[in-house]
Amino acid sequence: MMTGGVHNLSHELSWHEDDQPFSEQFGDHFYSRADGRGETGHVFIGGNRLPGRWAGVENFTIGELGFGTGLNFLETWRVWKATRQIGQTLTFVSFEGFPLEGDQIERAISRWPELAPLTARLLEFWPRLSGEPNDWALDSQTRLRLVRADALTGLANWNDAAHAWYLDGFSPARNPDMWSPELMCAVYGQTVSGGTIASYTVAGWVRRNLQSAGFDVCKEPGFAGKREMLCGVKPRAL
Repeated sequence: MMTGGVHNLSHELSWHEDDQPFSEQFGDHFYSRADGRGETGHVFIGGNRLPGRWAGVENFTIGELGFGTGLNFLETWRVWKATRQIGQTLTFVSFEGFPLEGDQIERAISRWPELAPLTARLLEFWPRLSGEPNDWALDSQTRLRLVRADALTGLANWNDAAHAWYLDGFSPARNPDMWSPELMCAVYGQTVSGGTIASYTVAGWVRRNLQSAGFDVCKEPGFAGKREMLCGVKPRAL
C-alpha cells in the first residue's frame, strides 16, 4: 500500500501476531488480518473479473496504487502463470512512495509458501530499486514496472493506460491523499475504455470521488468481515 506524500522515505513498521506488518505512519495493517492473500483474490482479482478478462488479450496492463508488501502483485502473478496463453504478456504497474526493504517483504509474504518462489524471484531485482521507474522482466511474459513516487506524480509521468486498477491505499480516514478527487480523476484518465477498478473500501466520499471522475461504481460483497467492497467501470465511448 502506498501514501500520497513525499517519496524516498523509509516506512516505519511494527509486526503484530503471525508476522502481520503494521504501518506506524498510517496506523493501519498492510492487508486483511483474516487472510491477505484471500483478500487479494476476492477484492482485486475477483473485483476486476480476472483472469477471465485477460483471456485472449495479447497485452494486458494492471495498475496499482500502493505496492506495499507486493502481495497483490505476487498473487496476481501466480494466477497469471496458471492461466496465461502463449504469446500473452502482463504488465503490472505499481506506484509506491514508501517501498519496504527486501527482508520486510520476505517476512510479510512468508506465511504463504505458495508464493515463495515468486517472492524469491522478485527479491532478486529488489537491490536495483531506484528513484527512476523500475522496469523488470520477471519472466518471459510478465513485467513489473515499479514507480517510486507519490501517486499523482507517478501517474503524470506514465504515458499509458490500464485495463484494471487495484486501489489499495491505507484507510481513507488515515491516508486521504490516496483517495483524493485529483487522484481518482488521474486514474480515470489512464484507464482504457471499459476498464475496471476495485477497492476494499466503500467510504462514501471515496465512492463519490470515483463517480465524479466518471466511473460507474457499485458495491459488491466484501471479504471476510467486511460487508461490502467497491467495483467500477469506465464507460465505453459511444
